[in-house]
Amino acid sequence: MDPGRQVFTVDLLERYAAKGRGVITCLAAGNDVIVLGTSKGWVIRHDFGVGDSFDIDLSVGRPGEQSIHRVFVDPGGSHCIATVVGSGGADTFYTHAKWSKPRLLTKLRGLVVNSVAWNRQQITEASTKEVILGTDNGQLYELAVDEKDKREKYIKFLFELTELPEALMGLQMETAGMVTGTRYYVMAVTPTRLYSFTGIGSLETVFASYLDRAVHFMELPGEIPNSELHFYIKQRRAIHFAWLSGAGIYHGSLNFGAQHSSPNGDENFVENKALLKYSNLSEGAEAVKPSSMAVSEFHFLLLIGNKVKVVNRISEQVIEELHFDQSSESVSNGIIGLCSDATAGLFYAYDQNSIFQVSVNDEGRDMWKVYLDMKEYAAALANCRDPLQRDQVYLLQAEAAFASKDYLRAASFYAKINYILSFEEITLKFISVSEQDALRTFLLRKLDNLGKDDKCQITMISTWATELYLDKINRLLLEDDTAPDNHNSEYKSIIREFRAFLSDCKDVLDETTTMKLLESYGRVEELVFFASLKEQYEIVVRHYIQQGEAKKALEVLQKPSVPIELQYKFAPDLIMLDAYETVESWMTTNKLNPRKLIPAMMRYSSEPHAKNETHEVIKYLEYCVHRLHNEDPGVHNLLLSLYAKQEDDSALLRFLQCKFGKGREDGPDFFYDPKYALRLCLKEKRMRACVHIYSMMSMHEEAVALALQVDPELAMAEADKVEDDEDLRKKLWLMIAKHVVEQEKGAKRDNIRKAIAFLKETDGLLKIEDILPFFPDFALIDDFKEAICSSLEDYNKQIEQLKQEMNDATHGADNIRNDISALAQRYAVIDRDEDCGVCKRKILTVGREYQMARGYMSVGPMAPFYVFPCGHAFHAQCLITQVTRCTAESQAEHILELQKQITLLGGEARRDSNGSLTDETITSMTPVDKLRSQLDDAIASECPFCGELMIREISLPFIVPEEAQQISSWEIKPHNLGTQRTLSLPL
Repeated sequence: MDPGRQVFTVDLLERYAAKGRGVITCLAAGNDVIVLGTSKGWVIRHDFGVGDSFDIDLSVGRPGEQSIHRVFVDPGGSHCIATVVGSGGADTFYTHAKWSKPRLLTKLRGLVVNSVAWNRQQITEASTKEVILGTDNGQLYELAVDEKDKREKYIKFLFELTELPEALMGLQMETAGMVTGTRYYVMAVTPTRLYSFTGIGSLETVFASYLDRAVHFMELPGEIPNSELHFYIKQRRAIHFAWLSGAGIYHGSLNFGAQHSSPNGDENFVENKALLKYSNLSEGAEAVKPSSMAVSEFHFLLLIGNKVKVVNRISEQVIEELHFDQSSESVSNGIIGLCSDATAGLFYAYDQNSIFQVSVNDEGRDMWKVYLDMKEYAAALANCRDPLQRDQVYLLQAEAAFASKDYLRAASFYAKINYILSFEEITLKFISVSEQDALRTFLLRKLDNLGKDDKCQITMISTWATELYLDKINRLLLEDDTAPDNHNSEYKSIIREFRAFLSDCKDVLDETTTMKLLESYGRVEELVFFASLKEQYEIVVRHYIQQGEAKKALEVLQKPSVPIELQYKFAPDLIMLDAYETVESWMTTNKLNPRKLIPAMMRYSSEPHAKNETHEVIKYLEYCVHRLHNEDPGVHNLLLSLYAKQEDDSALLRFLQCKFGKGREDGPDFFYDPKYALRLCLKEKRMRACVHIYSMMSMHEEAVALALQVDPELAMAEADKVEDDEDLRKKLWLMIAKHVVEQEKGAKRDNIRKAIAFLKETDGLLKIEDILPFFPDFALIDDFKEAICSSLEDYNKQIEQLKQEMNDATHGADNIRNDISALAQRYAVIDRDEDCGVCKRKILTVGREYQMARGYMSVGPMAPFYVFPCGHAFHAQCLITQVTRCTAESQAEHILELQKQITLLGGEARRDSNGSLTDETITSMTPVDKLRSQLDDAIASECPFCGELMIREISLPFIVPEEAQQISSWEIKPHNLGTQRTLSLPL
């Protein structure tokens, strides 16, 4: 302990606390409230929280002298129980902080209460809940009081010690809520025994269960002036206990989360039990037993004579002695006792007149040293306050392990030291004893403890650890050559550990330095592994190719993070190594550009061993062309060249006939170079393919000429492909005919019959006269008689057909001439009362406004008008107005433009009075007549009331935008009903 700093300090709290009511006999505290009893039967309550106090006289009505035997205060400072003894016997009272008068507990009359256990978990200011009282004759009672009732709810008898009746000197209780109910744990002490009771339910049922079973107890014989039981409370929960017994201080931890069954069936929550003997406190002198005690988190406060010895609970060493400034009249009697205020964290000592306060000043500050001296390292670390303290704990652990030659464990502890020992000192320790494994362990643990900001140190330590790993691997290989083959060997284990290390440290290791280290030690596999971690895929792939492991190389290349360019770079080597796996990989890899793979495929196809194995390249190219719809000419040309080199030309012909651009607008039907394809097919003597290419290039003559060398049927098929050029088609068939005739030259009549049969296959395109020049001059006419007669009959039929067509044309011209004449004589009869369909005025009425209609000549005294076959009649101007209103805007503008032009040319000759046209005017019309004819077509092609104009008006609105002003006249405006009067009518 640090001698310069006191953990416990004593201060005088109240010099004359009894206020002249006698001398202090007992004292209790809770929540800054102190309640003391005096020798004259007074209970004095000091509330230091609010700074007031009041006195209660419990001797009133009792004969003789009365003295307060014990007082008890709950942890909240609200409830108080006091026992007064005198010549008239003993009585127990209950009082509340809000009461001015105590309540006598009549059921406890004559019983001396020595101890009380409060229910700390459930007690409130308004209610005590369950309270256990222990008496001088070894009986236990249960009490409950509600403040509002001003009296006790009940007092029940719970239990009595029958085996060894002794006074119950101390009681403590803990509760815990469970699914099945409330669990109670009660600890009670007598001068020689410590009893424990536990159970679920109510206190009454818990103690009733002990009628049928033995009570669990611990017996420590010995005499003690005052047996006491104390719990150390932290956050309203008991942490450990201490019993002041005749044999010593029996103490231990309380763990209510653990349940250990005792031999008699009870559940025991006590752990780490120990007995502090009084002889340990006397330093060789005669042991003196304490008269009172108090318990803090780490210490016991023992009242021995007029001083308090502070004993560390863990080390059992006296760390301090507390002395009190007593008044002269109290010195002879000494300090009476100690008590604690668990809520406020204070302790009190008292004599006959004064109260002393014992304060605690960070009692756990040196506990790490206590635990360290006892070599309880985990507890020492838990109580360390700063890194330097932790370093001292780790150093002691490390040195102990190093001394016992447990170097690996020592390395783990040394790695946790940050301040009191340098990195160099620690590493030299392991180097001096040639412990490379321990040094490596230290470096690895040090890496774990370094922060992210120590980048330089992390890199250096990681590099050193890498070299130590490589050295360890080489030493294992030197010791055992078969280590790589043994899967369970240390070699395999260290390899796995090393690779895990590389994975963890890949971001902090210097790439160049690490690769040089791996290369210098000859660890190719680890070099490849590290390269893959650093995404140096080129090194990885090249290694697998050198090892002949194409599949592994392809797996690396298929990773999403691998640049696509590596696929193209290693494609030549991979396809030569394993064509099947390479092509399968290409087909499953997205975003590959097949054009960039062409050099690899061409190189593979040109190799001698690949002549019969080009199907893998063809498979990939077919996948690109048909599945990926690749349009690159290079890809199509390469596939075509591989097809051309195959013995069977069926695949080549299918490829040439396939239209890859089908369905695309303005797109080509093929993407290969036809000239290159033609040269290649000619070179490889693929004549059928050449014929198809000639035909595709519209070189039909060359296609037919070449086809005649292969198969006349093929030539005929090519000639039939020409459909839009009759002359070319005939020329092609003549080429075929000439070939057929010349092929049969020198033959007899049979050959001529074959030539004549060929004519029938041309579907009349060729006649006998077309092929006669191809026959020799000495051929007999008899052989052609049938063909010539057939040809003459055809010509005769054509002449007759032409004559019929001429007669039909002449008859049609006559009909047209008659129709024109009849049209000029057509008329309509109009009633004199006939109205205009638009203005509703008489058609035949002469009106000044109609006499000068624009573009029209008046017919006598009448205005121009139109009459339709349906019977509707319109003035010319009215019809123009109606049509321009209803028709489209562009059509209306056209009508008005025609009318304007007719007006400008209005000085020409007028028509006859009845508007008839002579034959001369029909044949020679003036410009005005042409314009008027166009105007007639525009406005009078159909009746506006019976034609499409009227039908289109169905979709027009009733009120057009120009009539928007009329809409307001249709609105219904509300009237002010409030101003209207109502008249009642008599019934």
